[in-house]
Amino acid sequence: MSAARPLTILRAIAVTATLPLLLTACGYGSEAKKDEPKAADSAGAGKKLSAPEVRIGYFPNLTHATALVGLQEGLIEKELSGTKIKPQSFNAGPSEIEALNGGSLDIGFIGPSPSINGYVKSKGSNLRIISGSASGGVKLVVNPDRIKTLDDLKGKKIATPQKGNTQDVAFLNWISEKGWTVDPESGKGDVSVVRTDNKVTPDAFKQGSIDGAWVPEPTAAKLVSDGGSVLLDETALWPDKKFVITNIIVSQKFLKEHPDVVEAVLTGTVRTNEWINANPDKAKASANAKLEAEGGKPLDPKVIDPAWPSILVTDDPLADTLKKQADHAVKAKLIEQPDLAGIYDLTLLNKVLKAAGKPAVSDAGLGAK
Repeated sequence: MSAARPLTILRAIAVTATLPLLLTACGYGSEAKKDEPKAADSAGAGKKLSAPEVRIGYFPNLTHATALVGLQEGLIEKELSGTKIKPQSFNAGPSEIEALNGGSLDIGFIGPSPSINGYVKSKGSNLRIISGSASGGVKLVVNPDRIKTLDDLKGKKIATPQKGNTQDVAFLNWISEKGWTVDPESGKGDVSVVRTDNKVTPDAFKQGSIDGAWVPEPTAAKLVSDGGSVLLDETALWPDKKFVITNIIVSQKFLKEHPDVVEAVLTGTVRTNEWINANPDKAKASANAKLEAEGGKPLDPKVIDPAWPSILVTDDPLADTLKKQADHAVKAKLIEQPDLAGIYDLTLLNKVLKAAGKPAVSDAGLGAK
């Protein structure tokens, strides 16, 4: 297992409530790099790599903290010895998978459900999961005037980000375990599942057109800031309170042709996760600075401060939980039973982890042969 630790237990430095904004405004990158952890020699240090550029996709979500911080702080770029990063931001898993399959993306940060769907639809030919990135950061937030207990969800309208996405699958599975039924295509049933873009969900919640939402951070914290109440944290539903929320995937073609670049990127993500866990407040500010660059404004402290500690960055792909998520999608009748043999190739990750003195991670028997 990865040695990653929850962000909440690493707060060793007392800071004022305004520190995230101050750090963001001041651009503390040079100061932050003084605190970088010592790690193994960079995979590409001192030598030119085999590709002139690498196209990396990610979401502007806190659950993609490794990408946000790694790009903002230059921790990934530092390992690439002149190979340029071409970052691409996405708002939905299917569009990122389409870019990967279409050859316009090389490496991506993405959730487990689109990883599974992309692998199955290509019959195992287009992608590999090469690392974990994050666990947790998903909550059920409700209008406390309308919903006071979990049983009160029956008959209510609850948003998820997209049909068949990771949160949609999790919510449909939870509904089925309650003994309730919902049509997976229409979302109609004992609970009305309303598929709503995360950008729209806060306004829908404020207007009262939905009663709650099962969503990732920072959307969950935005709903709380608008008067919502956290009724359930999804970590409570998983053994060890861990489940994969973000993977790192790669085009099989790119992996075959440029393994040195992939190894360098993974060296950067491992170093980034180590830095995030060692410097949680600086990392939070860094992620917020990247979100500001993406969307034109940073997250309000009342949103990012409660959201950030609920996310665990980790190199471990938590492969056992991906298998269970696939089973949940099958049970919800969103997909047929998938053959996931070969979806993982953790060879380069475990090489990087070994060089950094960290333990190897498991593919749960789903590794490429």
